[in-house]
Amino acid sequence: MSPSAVSGPAHLFRLAGKCFSFMESTYKYEFCPFHNVTQHEQTFRWNAYSGILGIWHEWEIDNNTFVGMWMREGDSCETKSRQTKVHLVCGKSNKLAYVSEPSTCVYSLTFETPLVCHPHSLLVYPTLTEALQRKWDEAEQLLYDELITDQGYRKILEEIFEEAGLLKATEENEAEKQSKKITLEFETVETCSKEYKQLSEEIKKLKVLLRRHGIAYKGNSDHHALYYMNYLSREN
Repeated sequence: MSPSAVSGPAHLFRLAGKCFSFMESTYKYEFCPFHNVTQHEQTFRWNAYSGILGIWHEWEIDNNTFVGMWMREGDSCETKSRQTKVHLVCGKSNKLAYVSEPSTCVYSLTFETPLVCHPHSLLVYPTLTEALQRKWDEAEQLLYDELITDQGYRKILEEIFEEAGLLKATEENEAEKQSKKITLEFETVETCSKEYKQLSEEIKKLKVLLRRHGIAYKGNSDHHALYYMNYLSREN
C-alpha cells in the first residue's frame, strides 16, 4: 500500500525524503520517516531476509501529545503483517538509535532528533486547523459541563484526529459513519414523520437538561438543542 500523507508537527516535515540506518548484529535497519521501515540481513545465506517492517500509517496520540509513528502493513508474518512503532526522542543529531522486537513481528524503533527537544514540539493541538481547534474547545466545554462522559470526549477527539489526517479511521468507524448516513435517509413520509416525532421528544428532554445545568439557548432553540444532543449521542 502507499504511505499515508505527511502529517503532524510541521517542523518534522523536513525529515520526509530522508532515510536513517542502524546496524544490529547481522541486520541493517533503515527508517525513512513518513515512508517506511525496512530490514536487510547482512549475510551470505541463500535465503537472507530483506523486506518491509511497516509502511507509514498514522500517529499514536496520548494526552495531547504525539507519542509515536506507526508503520503498518509490512511484509506478511505468519497470519499477520509486520508493523513498527517509532519513538521520537530528543538527541543531538538525527539518528536511528535502537531497535527491538517486543513481540513477534511487532518492532520498536527509537529515533533521536533535535527537532523534538523543545517541550512543546510534539503537542497535537497547535498542528490542527482553527476549525478543528474550535471543535476541540467545544468538546472540552461539554466535558466540563458534564454534558458528555470521558468516553464521549475521547470519541470526539478521535474524530478530530481522523479529520486532521493524524489517525486512520478503522473499518468499524467507517461502517458506523456509513450506518449513520443510511439512518438519515427515509423511504416514506411516514418513517420521516415518526423519526421527527422521536427527535422532538428527545429535544424536549434535552432542553430540560440544559436548563438544569444553567445553559441558556437562544435564537433557533431547536437547532441549538440539536447541537448539544449531537455531542451527547456520541458517548453511546
